[in-house]
Amino acid sequence: MTDLIVKAAVKEQLDGMNVAVDFYDALDEEVAELLEDAARRAEANDRKTVQPRDL
Repeated sequence: MTDLIVKAAVKEQLDGMNVAVDFYDALDEEVAELLEDAARRAEANDRKTVQPRDL
């Protein structure tokens, strides 16, 4: 699986919070699913460009 997230950026965004090691893998999977769904919506609308409305 490709790493879709930047761990340092996630840690920075969650400033003051501890982050479990397996959180990053779970977040990466969620992002991958979100991207796949957005791509499917764009294709269903005969577009090759993924737009914010596809989220």
